[in-house]
Amino acid sequence: MDQVKDIIKNIKAGNAAPIYFLMGEEPYYIDKISEYIEDNLLTEEEKGFNQMVLYGRDVTVQDIVSNAKRFPLMAEKQVVIVKEAQELARSIDQLESYAAQVQPSTVLVFCYKYKTLDKRKKIYKAIEKSGIIFESKKLKEYQIEAWLKKLLTAKGYSIDPKASAMLVEFLGTDLSKIANEIDKLALIVPKGVQITAEVVEKNIGISKDFNNFELIKAIVDRNQLKAYKIANYFAQNPKNNPIVLTMGLVYSYFSKLLLYHGLKDKSPSNVMKQLKVSQYAIKDYEMGFRIYKMKQVSSIIAHLKDVDLKSKGVGAQAMPQGELLKEMLIKIFN
Repeated sequence: MDQVKDIIKNIKAGNAAPIYFLMGEEPYYIDKISEYIEDNLLTEEEKGFNQMVLYGRDVTVQDIVSNAKRFPLMAEKQVVIVKEAQELARSIDQLESYAAQVQPSTVLVFCYKYKTLDKRKKIYKAIEKSGIIFESKKLKEYQIEAWLKKLLTAKGYSIDPKASAMLVEFLGTDLSKIANEIDKLALIVPKGVQITAEVVEKNIGISKDFNNFELIKAIVDRNQLKAYKIANYFAQNPKNNPIVLTMGLVYSYFSKLLLYHGLKDKSPSNVMKQLKVSQYAIKDYEMGFRIYKMKQVSSIIAHLKDVDLKSKGVGAQAMPQGELLKEMLIKIFN
């Protein structure tokens, strides 16, 4: 994110703000900024007397303000980092008076995860005036592949689309999880080498042939043999391949395919915008459009809802996952 780069750039240039209020649903960037400040703002010698880490569950706002008002010892700055600051949500308004008159030799950092301040409140305006407010928003699933590509490029790697789709499917939208897996790969794979589906399978343990990505591809291609093989694999490994996730992804594909049918403008840019999918996924909708008529897609969606209810025990008594997956495929391919 550009704002993250600007924050770190200003800190490097010696222009640290007196308050950083890092908030929002995505903890990854909150951690990155706070870790950078914790690791780099003070020298190792200065940290002993001038750097303090507090936890929101253990302190009050008054405790934090008292620490923030101290003067640094044998250093120009002191750093006070408040982790789990969201635990102070009920009393955070009490910070307003300090925010209005900050201690310029203190850098006070709040890690306020999974919550945000109300922009209409005085506390928000006071912090915004004297410091930096950063909102870390959760990325949508269709944005993750582009984010992953940027992360790998910065580390000196590239990734093929299939490997990228496998990682996103397996790890979801948790940026920290994805970044951790990439860090593991970076220890094994030489720089400059492309991350392929084979590399992901070998080092992360995701099957390149038996996953939801390949199942949807088989459905799009109407490759029934491959689809049933994957369903059988899922049935034998239910813990690693929960039917709820499979049903959700298949339902999402056909719901978006129905939208694709209704688009007058089927240019790649408009498809990406309207369906919220990556450029790599567009061909799956182009293929599905040719193979599945609009009426078929509507019928498949209705059947998928029925199978989904059965998977949750409605209208069916303890049907095995394998049988439910086969029923799903029968409804799709008929």
